[in-house]
Amino acid sequence: MVAPSSSRHDPRDLAKGPVEEAHDRPLVGVVDDDASILRAVRRLLASAGFAVKTFISGEELLAFEHPERIDCLVLDVHLSGLSGFDLQDRFAPSHPSVPVIFITAYDDEATQERARRAGAAHYLRKPFDDHALIGAIRTSLDRG
Repeated sequence: MVAPSSSRHDPRDLAKGPVEEAHDRPLVGVVDDDASILRAVRRLLASAGFAVKTFISGEELLAFEHPERIDCLVLDVHLSGLSGFDLQDRFAPSHPSVPVIFITAYDDEATQERARRAGAAHYLRKPFDDHALIGAIRTSLDRG
């Protein structure tokens, strides 16, 4: 289990609050259309010391006022509406240095290959280990 952050902010409040509160920590954007996954990942990442901004859809990410603040993106492959791959195709041209970690519950060879071609920093199959996600994010940020 990851130790809670020593930040003076409650991680749950930070995840819901303005992004401005998080300038001193890497901001991880998480896109998943499953609200329970978003809550769990938000808590996990906040407890690991990351600032977190969650999005219930690709369209919500694209409407975000400050996408330039995102340091790493955790992106579900299968979203209702715009797919994770389509979202990455739209997001990456204006934010090419932001590493993308694809997550999916529907793992197959074709999806893995498409994630590789899309330039995925990492690819994780749900359910993934907490440490695997945190490690993938840290590794991706270190490379950037």
